[in-house]
Amino acid sequence: MSQVSDREKAEFRQQVGAWMQANRPADPGFLLPQSFMEVGSEQQLDFLREWQHKVWSAGYLGMAWPRQYGGQGQDPVYQSIADQEMRRHGVPICFNVIGLGWAGPLINDIGTEAEKARYLKGILSGEDIWCQGFSEPDHGSDLGSAQLRARREGDEYVLNGTKIWTTMGNFAKYMILLARTNPQVERKYDGLSFFLAPMQVPGIDPRPIRKLTGEYGFTETFFTDARIPASCLMGEEGQGWKIAMRTLQYERGAEAGAAGGLAFVRIAIDDMIAELADVERDGEPALQDPAVRDHVVQMIMEEKAVVLCDRRAAIQALTTDYPFSLPLSNKLRFTESTRRMRQMAINLQGADGGLYVGDTAARQGGFWQRAYLNSFSATIGGGTSQVQANIIAEHILGLPK
Repeated sequence: MSQVSDREKAEFRQQVGAWMQANRPADPGFLLPQSFMEVGSEQQLDFLREWQHKVWSAGYLGMAWPRQYGGQGQDPVYQSIADQEMRRHGVPICFNVIGLGWAGPLINDIGTEAEKARYLKGILSGEDIWCQGFSEPDHGSDLGSAQLRARREGDEYVLNGTKIWTTMGNFAKYMILLARTNPQVERKYDGLSFFLAPMQVPGIDPRPIRKLTGEYGFTETFFTDARIPASCLMGEEGQGWKIAMRTLQYERGAEAGAAGGLAFVRIAIDDMIAELADVERDGEPALQDPAVRDHVVQMIMEEKAVVLCDRRAAIQALTTDYPFSLPLSNKLRFTESTRRMRQMAINLQGADGGLYVGDTAARQGGFWQRAYLNSFSATIGGGTSQVQANIIAEHILGLPK
């Protein structure tokens, strides 16, 4: 439980709000990513790297991380307030999310002192970009069947195989990598190991994937006799599955420890209502239609439920019987309700909903259409919605497979 007083919280909120107001970047004149999964150009990367470094330098990123590794060593409530103010002021995202939210917390929690000293500060400053090497083209969400091979040769591991959906892999300096070090074990999970692997070595070839939106962000990464130091191994050989599952807890929001910052542009139902208030259907405002209003009210209720669920997850008494139940279920509800809300925003536009970025007649430059298509990334990341539902059913509620 936080020991920070209400007065201290209020003063800090005012301080952060004033800084965000004074330092919020102007429109750069080019399309900015709506999430870290759409960073597709050096121009976008340079802009976002500069912004993240500025937020960190001001002391509003990694506030709960240890001081000796670039953090502030403060109560996590301060980071929560800073994140809320970032969202309220509509500032750009902090792009290095896999480092800030997954790799960094993992290293903070179970890494050696040498690993913490080597990696954490670069994650916060934006100097060192991280990507994730879990999924493979032939195995999808079945991480336990990963086949990328890591063969030990002296003081090195030789990597061969392919990973896919490695977000920002073409920009990354490091990858959290799940690889098979022993193909002979009886249980497939026992043959996996976890690496903090450098990306900029011969034999690693990340190739950007063009998405339906026309944007990039994901890559397919090919490993051909790529050699990395044996010191990149995290933990021991055969512990990869256990470490990977811990990493996914961060990705799914079930473990605390993230450095903070905005991972994506948060779009609320109020934004949709304000933007589409003048849309007409049969000569009348569409939002006056009883059926539409009923649908909007349902979306408002869902959005409020997600917010309240976040608050409930911080109350230990509500999560004792089913640990991680609230964060895991909230990830599923939030990503799916977000997708449905953005789809509704397109449907309300009628024929104009078919327009896209680049069409001069598109509302808000095609903002809602782009947001809808991009929303599918969140329903896949950390396990698809279907996988997430199975996890909740089997591991939280104890239902049969």
